Amino acid sequence: MTQICRIISTSIVGPLPENIEHFARRIELTPFDLQLLFADQIQKGLLFHKPAETLSGHFVEHLKDSLSRTLNLFYPLAGRLSKVDSGDDDTVSFFIDCNSAGATFLYAIADGVSVADVLEPVDVPDDVVYSFFPMNGALNYEGISKPLLAVQVTELVDGVFIACTMNHTAVDGKSFWHFFNTWSEISRSRGGEKPALVQVPPVFGRENYLHGVIDLPIRIPSSLVPSSNANFVPPRLQQRMFHFGKDEIARLKAKTNAEIGTIKISSLQALLAHLWISITRNRHINAAEEVSYGLLIGLRPRMVPPLPEEYLGNAVLLGEVKSLAGKLVEGGLGSAAQEINKMIASTMDKEVRKFLEDWTKSPRFLGRGLPNNMLITGSSPRFDVYGNDFWWGRPIAVRSGPGNKFDGKMTVFAGAEEGSIDFEACLSPQKLEAMAADLEFMQFLAGTNN
Repeated sequence: MTQICRIISTSIVGPLPENIEHFARRIELTPFDLQLLFADQIQKGLLFHKPAETLSGHFVEHLKDSLSRTLNLFYPLAGRLSKVDSGDDDTVSFFIDCNSAGATFLYAIADGVSVADVLEPVDVPDDVVYSFFPMNGALNYEGISKPLLAVQVTELVDGVFIACTMNHTAVDGKSFWHFFNTWSEISRSRGGEKPALVQVPPVFGRENYLHGVIDLPIRIPSSLVPSSNANFVPPRLQQRMFHFGKDEIARLKAKTNAEIGTIKISSLQALLAHLWISITRNRHINAAEEVSYGLLIGLRPRMVPPLPEEYLGNAVLLGEVKSLAGKLVEGGLGSAAQEINKMIASTMDKEVRKFLEDWTKSPRFLGRGLPNNMLITGSSPRFDVYGNDFWWGRPIAVRSGPGNKFDGKMTVFAGAEEGSIDFEACLSPQKLEAMAADLEFMQFLAGTNN
């Protein structure tokens, strides 16, 4: 493949030296974190129009300086994973060593690539977009020797793309965007003094919130830890951004609730049901075959006592809804959304505690790929994506890197317009083309004839 980006400079950015002595040295990992050891990292990035002023060394140095100030608050991301062999019982444990080894910062130029090259194709141009991300292909486990955070700032002909690759054992989606929001706010201040932040600093100390549930550190049998990164050859997939406008969402939500005579189905639940039915229909799955939809559910407000919203780490649980394919398609939006609603409502503190206790006794790791009869949705339209103004304006699009891409993966974002929602759908080319020809699905997309 032709090289898209030229790397102009690579550097290591850490917290300001005078703050390091005040940092905690060790942060334990919970089952929510550890189950992701052998999965891909989180990779998300934002596309901006180019600032009016010419990009220069000052531009890059400003972003590096504001990143360093952000790492004063999010200092675990400047550390590394550490693995401890017990020796006596053939187990290992992992923690974040807050050693301030630093994050990687790359500045690159994508010669001849414009904003239109990213936005105008019907399908996401993977060869272009993936080149904007650092540390592609690295698993979370490799954070033992590689940075927990890598940033790449890529200059386009008429734009800038800022991408972050973040170790998933250290953060979930909420923590990822909390970091991004804080960095952009510090950068936006453009002052020499540390600004008064609107963003609340992150909260650490996992053991403080799991006291009495499980003991940390968690010891994992060495036999369960892979000795190497096995070669993974992903299937041929494409990605497409499905944009649902505010009016279309309201219409879909009203239809979904009316089908079952209720008002309790949310906009997101109606959209999830719509996608599940449409993709199942276009996969041509046997009517008697079981299908499932997995949804990553945020746990911060669901635990007792609740975790702080600013908790840095993973606090999500995979909920799953199952149905026979024929029953799902024939049952309609209301029936599917009602099952999704029930599953989400049932995920409370009792289920969370059971997961933590069971995982500690029998560790299970998430890998790459999904069964052919399953969909999964991650991220949330509640995350503040388009508020990330680094000083020259709001982003115009969000895209993700190659990590955690498999057939049936849906990533949800808030849309650029207020009240809109975008889904990044990762499917086979054949399934995407079938959905584009599916009038039942397309009628609720923004910009189509309704």
